[in-house]
Order: sequence, then structure tokens, then C-alpha cells
Amino acid sequence: MRNSILYLLILFSFIISSCGGGADDTKKLKAVGGKIYGGEFSFMSTEKIESLFPVSVSDVYSHRIISQVFESLLKIDVATMKVIPNIAESFTVSEDARIFTFKIRKGVMFHDDACFGGKGREVNAEDVKFSLDMACSGLALNTISYLLVNKIKGAKEFNLNSKKTLPKGGVSGIKVLDPSTVEIQLSEPFVGFDKLITHNSLGIFSREAYEKYGSEINKHPVGTGAFMLETFNNDRIVLKRNPNYWRKDDFGNKLPFLDKVILTYTKDKKSELLAFRNKKIDLVLEIPVEEIENVFGSLEDAQNGKNVKHKVETESNLHMVYMAFACESAEFKDERVRKAFNLAINRQNIVDNILEGEGYPALNGFVPNMVSYSNSKIKGFQYNPELAKTLLADAGYKNGVNFPALEIYVNTKEGSSTHKMYKAIVSDINSTLNIQLKVKLCTIKERNTEILSGRAKLWKGGWVADYPDPENFLCLFYSPNIDEKGGAINNFKFRNTEFDSYFQKALKELNNDKRNEYLAKCDQLVIDHAAAVPILTDDLIIMVNVRVKDFKTNNLQAMDFSTLYIKEQR
Repeated sequence: MRNSILYLLILFSFIISSCGGGADDTKKLKAVGGKIYGGEFSFMSTEKIESLFPVSVSDVYSHRIISQVFESLLKIDVATMKVIPNIAESFTVSEDARIFTFKIRKGVMFHDDACFGGKGREVNAEDVKFSLDMACSGLALNTISYLLVNKIKGAKEFNLNSKKTLPKGGVSGIKVLDPSTVEIQLSEPFVGFDKLITHNSLGIFSREAYEKYGSEINKHPVGTGAFMLETFNNDRIVLKRNPNYWRKDDFGNKLPFLDKVILTYTKDKKSELLAFRNKKIDLVLEIPVEEIENVFGSLEDAQNGKNVKHKVETESNLHMVYMAFACESAEFKDERVRKAFNLAINRQNIVDNILEGEGYPALNGFVPNMVSYSNSKIKGFQYNPELAKTLLADAGYKNGVNFPALEIYVNTKEGSSTHKMYKAIVSDINSTLNIQLKVKLCTIKERNTEILSGRAKLWKGGWVADYPDPENFLCLFYSPNIDEKGGAINNFKFRNTEFDSYFQKALKELNNDKRNEYLAKCDQLVIDHAAAVPILTDDLIIMVNVRVKDFKTNNLQAMDFSTLYIKEQR
């Protein structure tokens, strides 16, 4: 990571070419403060986006798009990482952190759509209740019920009674007090609820859209965001400017500035980087060290002005890369086996030599360091091949004898840095434990299908925080978040009463220091029982074409395209 940043910055100093040409700038409408309306912003994804309905998506690739179309009640400010108003112009919290009351902003309009007869309408408190009721439901399209069902009063009962349809009245703990006020009553105190409500999958939508499009709602997103859907097919997603968007910038300019946001797909990172170099896209996320030359070519190329003029931004990343176990499977129900796998991996070597310094080995628990939480006291796994062999033998598999051959499902492309990393992990495990483990390359959809079916015993995992709180990482191991039908996030099927007890105490605790003590105990229990294999954390490296102005992100990988503007055409 340090090497890649240094190399990028050195090359940047030699880059003199610009990506000018194209359309006549005088045809654009200039805004106050030197900003400009118009233009298209393009980027790529290595994973296909299957749904544009908020409660149906939980991966970071989809969130990058739906967060432009839908808006939640509150949001995390990109710069300060603090919770700020969004569709809700204000909110209050009771002293016991059980009742949260939201005042809905006036003048926020849904996108113009056929479900409203062609024109949009103003958002009201009933829309907020309907959206949150849906997020608590047991409907098959809702994949994020784990966020709310154990927190909002009456949500569990509603979830059980809404497997096919939504019962009248909705969740008892979500109440409309008047057309612009919603009250949410929690079953237990939870001081972090305001952060949770910023989740991208809790974007507000309308009953009209759901009733009109039904099972096709995934392809007909109707939100309040700065952009609305123009095209959604196997090749691309195109969002167009929402002319009725409510927000303005600090100069009073009506947002957004862009005409369109275009997402296309790439087979691998090399192709994506070459597209950036050839000025076909404006943004690259997650740049592997070994692919840098595919952007810059040689130093001579840079000196001769053959490279796209760009800027590089880095952010510490609230992202844990891990390997997951099916903890209740015959292969991994014995935690001695899970510990053996953890101890067999040389994380420092993988970071230093396989990833060329890009990343930080996860040696202190499962939760990354963040402003509100330190993992320094969590004792993680250190590389110890002899102890790994002993534990596997104690579990009945001395020298690996009788341990079954397995595949680890890894959603990446052949030859990528992720592929190389998991090949190194597999090599460490095989050579230390004398077993037969192979990498199985797949898509996210294929991986998830195998997990749900129970065929996957091991798989690549990665968790980017939805909101800046250690609870968001540790909820992956909370046993109430197990759902045999796949509607929750504890796909490890890790069950531990001590963990659950401390996690529940943390949810109820009002004192932040005491709350973090409970969460730290949970973090340590994840390690002590080897619930997963934390591998590394990393930095987010972003490269953006200099024609793009006011691009911002943070360590949640949040991106708000509404404030971007294009200074010149390609």
C-alpha cells in the first residue's frame, strides 16, 4: 500500500497531458462559484448489479448506485463522519434511547414516474413508515431484516406474519404522529440507532411504486435521490439527472450538476485500469500494486504526456477481508479445526510479499480500528504452524489424514490480487496441515447460492462498514441474525451464548465506554472460538480524472455524486 501510493505520486508529478477536447463549454450552463452543469461521469464494476431496490441489496457494489437514487432519513457526512439530517430535517432521542422521533423535510419529491401518473409527489411520514415496515418484513425480496427486527418494538412479530403479504398496520413500534412526523419505539435502548438508520438499504420509497411494479420493483427504482434510472440492462446502468431534487450546494446551486452517471462492467481490474488510461471512465477504486503500469505505462510515457491527468486519494478503510467457515458443518463444527486454519496462515508474509505491502495484517480481532473503538487489546491469531498441526491432530486429523478435500469459494477473477492472496492462504493451509484445499473462482451470486445451499464450507468474505460503529461488524456473529433461508447475515451460523449476552448488553448500554467494553469482549470471543479467519484490513485508493471536480469519499466508501461537476469534456 505504501509502495503503491509513493509510485502513484511520483508519476503524478510528471503527468502533463490533459483530456480536453469534446463539447463546446459555452453550451453548458455555468453555476455560481465556477461550477458547471452538464456532462457524464463514468465508472466500472467487476460485479453485476442484480437489483436496484434498497431492501434487496447488501453489497457495496449495489450501494454505490442505489445511494444515488434513494435517500435515508439520516446520513453520514462524508467529511466529518457525523450523523446529519437528510430526508428527516431533524430528529430527537429520548433520554433512555428507546424513542427516536423524526421530522420529515418539506419539499422532498419522489421521482417523476408512471406509478404517480407521470409526476412525482412529496414524501410524507406514511412513506417512511411503509419503507421501514418493508425493511422489517419477512418477504423474500427483503434481505436486510436483520438490521431492524431485533431492535424495533413489534418488528419480530411483524416479520413472522409478513412472509407473503404486509399485514395492515405495519410494525407497532413505527408510528405516524402526523403527516410529517414518525416515531420509532425500540424494544431496548440502542444509542447507535441514529447511525444504523443511515444505512443505504434503508432508503425511502413509496407504496405506489411497490404496488405498481410488484416482483419487478428491483428494476424500477423510484426514490428521492439526485439521480433517476434511465437504463438498466446486462451491459450498463445509466442514471440521469433528477430535475426536481431538493438539495442545493453552499453557493445555492441546485443539485446535481451532472447530466448522467454511467456504470459499465469489466472482466478484471486490468481492463478497468486500461479504460481509465484511455479516458473511457473517470474513476477507479481499489487499485492493486501490480496493475499500476496498466494505467501509467512507463515513466517515459508519463514524461511524454501519454497518460491521463488524474489525482489520487486515499482513505483508511473500515473494511475487513476474511475467510468464512460454515461453523455447523461436519468439517468445521470443531473449533480446534477452525483455530488450526487460523494459525496456519502467515498474514504478515501475505501482505508484505504477495500484496507488495498493500494492506495491514489482521492481528487484533475482527473489528478494524475506528475513531470510536480501539482493537489494540484484542489478542488475535499469530502465525504458529506447529500449534496448528497439534490442534488438527487433537481434532482427529493427524497429519491431515481423513480431512476431506474442500473448495473455498472466492468471488474474483483469475490472476487478480485477490486470487493471488487466496492462493497464498490455501498454500499456507495445505502445506502446514497436509490437507487438500482448492480455490473455486465464482461471482458473488454464485458464491451466495452455494452458501445458502450449504454446499460451501469455506468462502471469501469482506465487510465494509455500513455505519461507523463496531456493532456493525460484530452483528455478523449474533445468533439471532441466523436465517436458514438466507435472509440475514450470520451465514457462518456461529452460535455462542456468551457472545450473544455481551452483544445484547452493548446494544442496551448508554455509556459509550462501557458499551465498547462489551463490544471488545465480543470481538475477543470471535477470536477465541475462531468464528472466522480475519485476514487483513486495507486502505481505499481512488484514482479520479482531474476533469471531475468535488469528488469525495470516506472510509465507509460512501460516494455522493450529486456534488460532482465536470470541468471539461473528454
